[in-house]
Amino acid sequence: MRAAELGANTFQIFSSSPRMWRARAPSSDEIRNMRETRERHDLAPLVIHDNYLINLAAADPKIRAQSIAAFRGEIERALALGAEYLVAHPGSYKAQSLERGIHTLVESLVKAAKGLRGPLALLLENTAGSGSTIGSRFEELAELRRLASDRVGFEIGFCLDTAHCLASGYDVAARAGLKETVREADRILGLANVHVIHANDSKTPLGSRVDRHEHIGEGYIGIPGFRRILNHPRLRSKAFILETPIDRDGDDRRNLETLKNLCRKSRTTTTRSS
Repeated sequence: MRAAELGANTFQIFSSSPRMWRARAPSSDEIRNMRETRERHDLAPLVIHDNYLINLAAADPKIRAQSIAAFRGEIERALALGAEYLVAHPGSYKAQSLERGIHTLVESLVKAAKGLRGPLALLLENTAGSGSTIGSRFEELAELRRLASDRVGFEIGFCLDTAHCLASGYDVAARAGLKETVREADRILGLANVHVIHANDSKTPLGSRVDRHEHIGEGYIGIPGFRRILNHPRLRSKAFILETPIDRDGDDRRNLETLKNLCRKSRTTTTRSS
């Protein structure tokens, strides 16, 4: 398994092609292999990211119906594979008001999860804020959780993406900005409900509302920014997942090692100064 080869202790996968509606259920051999490999290499948690085509907030009835069916399949595969978390993009409210889009999303989520149960948390991911996407503000994510929690048989939590935070206006690159962002996330979302952090640098600046991921330390968050994020006392226990580009062979390993080194150096320095 690639995650073990790289020296990771957690990982994220797609349970099927992320750009096709059609998907197949994992075989019994695939399920057994996944569970055995995770146990052998102590890989936890397992995070699954949903299909990019899914838009549970869609105004178009056909797209919404396809999205509901596809997301139900995501839940079923996540349960079969023993995943702890299923990350979902909130979607777009195009051709509706934001309020209507949020209610459409919740109703779709309720239909997709109907009758399903298990030890799985559904995590809503914050967005960069381009176009009519839902979830660029913490208040929107909190409202989704408030409306859905009592109607869906799974825990509803959150996944925060560092590049999306910066692009949507949360200044996680600066010391004071990170402190304020963490305070706001705790006040509005509850940090106990934030289980996963997508660690991505951003090719675009603060408030750009453009979603473009960059290698760690090569974007507008930078090395000092990630050192502070990784070692923030309220964030250190979260599962950090890389979604950085792979432009050359070994980019995934280099980005992972960069994150590890930032943790090691900061914690070594802290120990010596205490």
